[in-house]
Amino acid sequence: MMPKTAIVEIGKKYKVYTEHYLNATADKTIILVNGSLATTASFAQTVRYLRPRFNVVLYDQPYAGQSKPHNQHDQPICKEDEAEILLELIEHFRAQHVLSFSWGGAATLLALAQHPRRIEKAVISSFAARINLPMRDYLESGRHFLQACDRRNVGRLISSTIGKHLPSLFKRFNERHVSSLDEHEYRQMHFHVNEVLTQDTHCYVCCADAIEVPLLFINGERDEYTSVEDARLFAAHSRQAQFQTIKNAGHFLDMEHPTAWHDTQQVLLGFLQPASSFVKPKSPPLLGSPHLQSQYGA
Repeated sequence: MMPKTAIVEIGKKYKVYTEHYLNATADKTIILVNGSLATTASFAQTVRYLRPRFNVVLYDQPYAGQSKPHNQHDQPICKEDEAEILLELIEHFRAQHVLSFSWGGAATLLALAQHPRRIEKAVISSFAARINLPMRDYLESGRHFLQACDRRNVGRLISSTIGKHLPSLFKRFNERHVSSLDEHEYRQMHFHVNEVLTQDTHCYVCCADAIEVPLLFINGERDEYTSVEDARLFAAHSRQAQFQTIKNAGHFLDMEHPTAWHDTQQVLLGFLQPASSFVKPKSPPLLGSPHLQSQYGA
């Protein structure tokens, strides 16, 4: 089933491309928040197991994907802007759940701290409470390549660090995708990296203090950049936090291999619909889609 697509205007400032997968049997809607510079296509594997149970909403940030032609790109967008976009989309689509990936966790925590009235549960995947040494090394290298608009080395850096556990075909597609980005996307990515490196990440745990809905943090066992240990620092700041580790998985979780896809699915659905009896979807065509997350956010 093809999604219903639309351009949603956000506060007369941004126009955001959205995809809405409608499910006549579902009574809940989940909205998915990308990592930096990723597009709706990046959640292709995740949508496969969400669509049978929810209405699913995907969107491109104003600077990326199919939102790009509808916006000006004269200045970067900060995480507070991304949080405001998410809050308005939650209201527009009447969403009850949020699922974020990587850098999308920053905007999601900021938005949830403002107590959106509709949200009942949220999942924060591949995000941590602090910038550890591997992540700092990765971001500092990325900042250098991004400032120089060095497309080839940006792609190689992603493949050799946060993307190192992806299948080789995905790595090649990822490098091709990164080398085709517009210059304003490199400026946006550079801005994100600077935000992460220069601002106190304590703001994220402060957000967790203010969040009242149940949170599930999901991290890969092999992810040294947003590690399980660093994610669990949120435990002291969130009253209703749960933590799950996907074994033998790195940063990209359900994109890395079929077992990680299955385990991520079970963990996520078990949190969002604990009383449901799962019907296992068919195994994903893991190497059948070229679309990858491309982001620098922690």
